[in-house]
Amino acid sequence: MAAPSARDRILDTAARLFYRDGYRATGIDKIIAESGVAKMSLYRHFASKNDLISAFLARRHDNWMAWFEAAVQRRLAERPNLDVLADALAEWFQSDDYRGCAFINVVAEAGGGAGDDPRLAGHAVEHKKSLAEFVANVARELKLSDPEAVAEEAMVCIEGMIVRYQMVPDVASIDAGRRLLARLHAAG
Repeated sequence: MAAPSARDRILDTAARLFYRDGYRATGIDKIIAESGVAKMSLYRHFASKNDLISAFLARRHDNWMAWFEAAVQRRLAERPNLDVLADALAEWFQSDDYRGCAFINVVAEAGGGAGDDPRLAGHAVEHKKSLAEFVANVARELKLSDPEAVAEEAMVCIEGMIVRYQMVPDVASIDAGRRLLARLHAAG
């Protein structure tokens, strides 16, 4: 197996540090030191810290959505109910490195317009749009009426669960989300 490229080492290190410590708290010098690359190498691949954050968010979107969609589909095969969304989220919440949603976190740290770089807020908006589209497709698969409305309501529950569990890591928020999603399913 080939060693990761300098770009991949930079991106892997930045992803871990951005998600664990935050975007503002993670400096370029720390990323350079922990990835073992030269400063010139970092700037050859990423012209600015925001370019690196943008690349991280793009990769995070692809990886997280692939994982979440697979986790939900596995559960739907066993129990065709909207509340499986809560079970998939619970798996994520209870992972060792859970620190909330990277996209919510970037907007929270940088502001609604994601600070001085609108690409960052754009990643967050697109991620949430993709997630809502997936949830609407699940609602269609479950033959619920008005899948887009179901998705909008489910998104409020999903986002609430994500933030609530980040603030108060207690299974009660998972249980509450599961109950709300089951009610939404029953109403549909």
